[in-house]
Amino acid sequence: MPKPVYPHLPLDGLLRRAAVRDPAGWAVRTGPSGRSGPSTVTFAELDAQADRIAAHLEEDCGRRGARVGVANTLDPVFAAAYYGTVRSGNTVVLVNPLLKETGLVHVFTAAAVEVAFVPTATAELLLKLSDRLPALRTVVVTDAPDGVVPGDAVPLAEVLDRTAERSSLPEAVDLDADACIQFTTGTTGRPKGVRLTHRNLVANAAQISAAHRLGSDSVLLNHLPLYHVMHLNSAVYAGACQVLCPDPDPIASLALAAEVSATHYYGLPARLHALALDDRITGPFPAGRSLTAVLSGGTALASGAARALSERLGVPVVQGYGMAELSPLSHCQDPRRPKAGSVGPPVPGTECRIVHLDTRTPLDVYATGEVQVRGPQVMAGYLDDTEPPRIDADGWFSTGDVGYRNEDGVLFLVDRLGDVFKYDNELVSPSTVEEVVRADPRVADCIVSGWPDPVHGSVVWLGLVLRDPTAPGLLDRIDSIVEGAGERLTEAEQIRRVEVLGAVPRNHVGKPERAALRRDIRRRAAAEAAL
Repeated sequence: MPKPVYPHLPLDGLLRRAAVRDPAGWAVRTGPSGRSGPSTVTFAELDAQADRIAAHLEEDCGRRGARVGVANTLDPVFAAAYYGTVRSGNTVVLVNPLLKETGLVHVFTAAAVEVAFVPTATAELLLKLSDRLPALRTVVVTDAPDGVVPGDAVPLAEVLDRTAERSSLPEAVDLDADACIQFTTGTTGRPKGVRLTHRNLVANAAQISAAHRLGSDSVLLNHLPLYHVMHLNSAVYAGACQVLCPDPDPIASLALAAEVSATHYYGLPARLHALALDDRITGPFPAGRSLTAVLSGGTALASGAARALSERLGVPVVQGYGMAELSPLSHCQDPRRPKAGSVGPPVPGTECRIVHLDTRTPLDVYATGEVQVRGPQVMAGYLDDTEPPRIDADGWFSTGDVGYRNEDGVLFLVDRLGDVFKYDNELVSPSTVEEVVRADPRVADCIVSGWPDPVHGSVVWLGLVLRDPTAPGLLDRIDSIVEGAGERLTEAEQIRRVEVLGAVPRNHVGKPERAALRRDIRRRAAAEAAL
């Protein structure tokens, strides 16, 4: 298969191209119709806003290559600030607006952020932390329509009020220069700053657009808590309309999807899992004729939940695979024919192989090992150059995930390399055990980890969240759940320790906080062994 050809454009060139092709086309729409109607931004308007923000940053920063923090709120202003930053010749640093003091200090100091576009709550924290953020010079508040902002911050309206005349920006842009720094979720340690170039992000936008089958007539319902550049860049590449749904209620998101005749619905696995169990869905999705797929991302959605949701909504539920280091997507199921239990084949222009965990030699189909990926979306490197780059001399990136491929090149993930553990020298995948346990209708959620054991190395520990924790016969129900799961598990996978939890600890994108759980379990196991 010939390698695809990607647009020879800087990242913000995707928006400029969309504005030229369809200036009146809707780029972003927010919320349902109401008395005042939904808020919509056309491609021409979004492009003009990016120009004004670029002009402001040219003056404020006074040079190219400065780092500008942009909070990825679920709001059109994120798109304007994101593209405006790269258009000014500076690098956008993605800032999670849910971060607290420690997280903000880490991101802003590691990236030496000089200017920030953030909502009021984040701006107040940054001003409070100003003595610990010596590089930060300007804070622009993005959600102050009345112009009232804390301290000496600048309201966004003041930035957008200016003319967009810019003369210093050269026409030529180095496509291998950093366009964006995205921090990892930190599930396996301290969040790392990932350097992504214009070429990385433009290529991946094209790859995602092809894999998700997007076109200029596509309408994308975004039911995520934050804006993700994966969905922004691919939609702008395709010239598609994005509809943002900030309401966390999944039924409200379905109603909005029906109202706007959405063709694609994007959601987090935790929300989609809840949607699959929601008793308020009593029939096929009302906009089933327009909706072509529900797309899940962020972490794995249990195949049972995906199947149940697909049956309830009457459309395919599609899963993919990627990470910040991959800009972020490397694999995706075919929306027309999703392969159950897999994350699909590589997206166009991407290679994948499986290597032995110890010898690092490539493995045949169906053999389990570490997943490696090679393609134009592989990051330039980490912000901290002391971090191991995980990219070999031939361009293969070691993902840290364990999986296998079938004869068609479709990837099946087993688990994170750091999450699997050994029982009598047999690898145990927490995700495999979790999927079996979640199949029990009495289980709302669960998480599995290895509990250190002096005889077997580790045994399965299960954290169990019950759908009805107040019902009588708690111990009998737990025993029944464990016994039922045990019939479908190997000897190494048998559940030997159980705790009832109020909720599974998860981060802002719904990923289980496994590293923190492992630390807690090791501490408790050591204390128990000392008795």
